[in-house]
Amino acid sequence: MTYRPLFAAATVLLLGAAAPAFAQDAAPVPADNNQIAADFDKDTVTVGVGAAYLPDYDGSNDYRVVPAPVVIGSIKGFNFNVIGNRASLDLARNNPGQRWDIQFGPIGVVNFDRQSPKNIDDLRVRALGKIGTAIELGGYVGLGKTGVITSPYDKLSVSVSLRHDVNGAHRSSILQPSINYLTPLSRKAAIAVFGTAQRVESGYGQTYFSITPAQSLASGLPQYSVGKGWKNYSVGGLATYSLTGDLLHGFKLVAGGTYSRMLGNFGDSPIVSIAGSRNQWVGAAGVAYTF
Repeated sequence: MTYRPLFAAATVLLLGAAAPAFAQDAAPVPADNNQIAADFDKDTVTVGVGAAYLPDYDGSNDYRVVPAPVVIGSIKGFNFNVIGNRASLDLARNNPGQRWDIQFGPIGVVNFDRQSPKNIDDLRVRALGKIGTAIELGGYVGLGKTGVITSPYDKLSVSVSLRHDVNGAHRSSILQPSINYLTPLSRKAAIAVFGTAQRVESGYGQTYFSITPAQSLASGLPQYSVGKGWKNYSVGGLATYSLTGDLLHGFKLVAGGTYSRMLGNFGDSPIVSIAGSRNQWVGAAGVAYTF
C-alpha cells in the first residue's frame, strides 16, 4: 500500500503552514515582522514519526497499522521531503515574499502493495501470490498561489506527477493530478484539504487488479482482466498544532485522514468487489519537531 494522498497533504501542511500563520494574530510591531521574516528565510528541517491506519492492499476492506516516518525541509530555498515511501525535491527555488510558487522536480515512490502476502488478512487475495516491489520514478510540475480565499496568507496549489516503474513489478506509468489548499488558523495551528486521482496504464491494471486462470484456481476468485484507466480518486484533510512555541520551531502534532473511491473496472475487480471494497480509508497521526 502506498497511501500517497495523505502524505502529499502532510507535506503541504508541514512545509507551507509555518510562516503565514504568524500573520493571523494581532499585528505585531515592525521589529516582530522583521524577526518573523528572518526566521522564515532560514534553513529548516522537520522530522516526524507517527502511525498510519490503512488497507492491507489497494482495494482491501481489512486494515492494519504501519509506521509513518517523515523528514521534510527547505535548504537555501529548495524544498525536499521523504514521507513514508515517497520522496521528492522541488528544483524551483523559493524567494522570500513571493506570491506565486512554481514547482518542478524529481519524485520517487516505492510501491509495496501486495509485496508481503503474510500481511494480507483475506486468504483469497493472499493466495494470488506475491507482487514484486515497484520503484516508481518520475517528475512533477505544479503552481501555487499565496493569498487566494480566506486571507493574504492561505495557499492554493495544483500539480501533476508522472512516474514509471523501473524495477519490473508492473512496468507501466501512473499519472496523478493533485490540488491542495492550506490555511493557517493562528501562530500555532493550520489546516489543509486536498484532492487527487490516479490514472494508470494497462501493466499496472494487469499486475494489481487482474486474475489469471492459475490465480483463480488457487484463490477461488473468478478470472478477471483490466487495462488502463482512472483507478481512483481521493479527498481528505489534515491539521497541525504546535505544542511548543509556534509552527516554525519545536514540537507539533499532525493528524488527518483520506477517503478514496475505486473507479470503473478497477472497482469491479474481484479483489475489490468480492474480497474488498470500493471505499478506502486512511488515517494517520504523529508528532514532529522543527529545527
